[in-house]
This record gives sequence, structure tokens and C-alpha cells, in this order.
Amino acid sequence: MLARRVCAALFFLALLVSVSGLVHAQNADAPKAGGKETGYAVKKPVFGGACKICPWGAIAEVVKAAMQSYGYDVQICYNCAGGPTEARLVAGAKVPPPLNPNAGGLAASLTPPPPNGPIDFGATGSQYVYWAYQGSHDFAQDPEGPRKQLRMIANIQEPRYYIVAVKADSGITDLHQIVEKHMPVQILASTAGLDETSPAVLAYYGLTKETVESFGGKLHPSMAEAKGNVDVIMGWGSLDDTPEYNMWYQASQKYDLKYLTLPDDLRAKLVKDERRWTSTRSCSNGPMPASLSRTIGTTSGRTLTCRCTRAPRVITRKRAT
Repeated sequence: MLARRVCAALFFLALLVSVSGLVHAQNADAPKAGGKETGYAVKKPVFGGACKICPWGAIAEVVKAAMQSYGYDVQICYNCAGGPTEARLVAGAKVPPPLNPNAGGLAASLTPPPPNGPIDFGATGSQYVYWAYQGSHDFAQDPEGPRKQLRMIANIQEPRYYIVAVKADSGITDLHQIVEKHMPVQILASTAGLDETSPAVLAYYGLTKETVESFGGKLHPSMAEAKGNVDVIMGWGSLDDTPEYNMWYQASQKYDLKYLTLPDDLRAKLVKDERRWTSTRSCSNGPMPASLSRTIGTTSGRTLTCRCTRAPRVITRKRAT
């Protein structure tokens, strides 16, 4: 298993770049605000967050409460999540997308209608912001090119773990056995967050789509597509109620799982790739905390992680002056 420090990026635009300058700008622009419903001029900046029970939604509400004493009434978009989507919305000062009442299967009360105004700041994962800044990965084909106007304001770090598990009764102790024995297994290889880790792990074991299907098995990107029927699960996870990691809650309640340790050479490669993919995290191998192991019911022996030791870089759109 691997772990990494992933932050929720708080986008405070130029607020942190020049607090005094922004205050003067607020006073100067106030008479010109006209009928504007949102924005700094009327002290109602729009925060791009997520649903009320999602981490980015919780961050949005904390920011809203913290800004009230300064006279700000932060407007929250509860349906502006979506990894790279959030970075694009903030960088382009875009208007929130229309509300989808069926998004994530969440009740309408958890995703109120979005504010009527462009997004001023928000929260997302550090990798999306860095990729947007560099114009790489999911942003490589965007006509806007690198979003060099993005700036860091704040970040919140917490560990994430790359986990590989199999059904305890599958007989699998090493993923190499799937190819060696032509096992017809259902594999959930989560790519939530556009992470490149799962594809790298699959490639290491020779688990291509064609190979797995030739044995009578199948590769699934999510628990929903697998309809809950899985033999092998791999992907990032943590205990923070992030929707992308719900598969671990679902699978551990349905199956007796055995958690596998990845080979040393693969872990070394993944650590190296993590640094190359983001240039924001410095990782080193270490044991997964016993508290997390107990919570998710680890039944194997030693589990290894990759723990980041350097704060990731988080950036946000710089407001034009």
C-alpha cells in the first residue's frame, strides 16, 4: 500500500496576496457594484465547493463561518466539485454549472441551488491545481493552455493510502497469480481523481483489459459498474467520507478482505512516479497506521505506505486588478 499527502486547496484568490489592497479595492468599488449579486465588491464571493457532507463542502462552510466576522457573506456552490472541473471553474471565473439533483445519489437538501454569479475561489485536490497550472494531464488539451494565473492561498494536508485487497477466499496472495493461473476475476481498479497509480499497478502485473477478459474476467473503474461483484480491489482510500473512496466501505462490509503488500520494486517505482507526476509531493515508504488498519479490517501482515513529507503546492486564480 502507498500513502500520500493530499490537500484540499483553499482558493482565496488575491485575498491573501494583498489583504490591505483588497480592502481598499472593496471600498473603491462598492459604489460601482450596481446590481451585482455576488463578488468581492459586495462582500459575497462565491466559493466552489461540494455537497454538504463532502470534504470540500465542509471546508466551504468553515470558510464561510470564518469570513463572517470580516463582514463577508460567502456564497457556496455545493455542486462545483469534480476534481479538474473545480480547477477550471476557478481559473476561468466561470458561473456554477446547473444543479443536477441526481448527482452522486445525494438528497436535494445536500446540494442547494448554486449562487448566481461567477466562482471566485474554491477547494480541490493539489494535483488538479498543479496540473492546471502546468497545462498537463487532464488539462493538456485545454485551449486555455497552462493556467499561470493560479496562486496558492492555503492547504490542508491529510494522508491517503493506496490499497490493494482481494476477497479472502479467492486464494490470491500475489496478483501475479491472476495471469499465471488464468483466473477469471472481477477487478475494481479505481481511477478516481485521475490518478495514474492504478494503471501503473495493472501494467506491472500484466493485467490489461484484453488479458483479463481473455480469462473470463473484467476490469471495472468503479463499484457501481461492477455492481458490487468484485474479487480484487485497488485504489486510493482514506477515512474522511470522500465519495470517491466509498468503495472501501462497501467492499469491507460485503466481503472478508485480505490486504496485499506490493513488491518493493513496484513501490519504489510508484514513489518515483508520484514525484514526477505532480512535482509537489515527496514520498517515502512507511507502515500504514494501526488505527486505520483496524478500522478497515486488515487481515494480512505488514502493510506498507508511501508517506509524503513535504507540503504540496496549492494555487488559485489571481484576481485581475
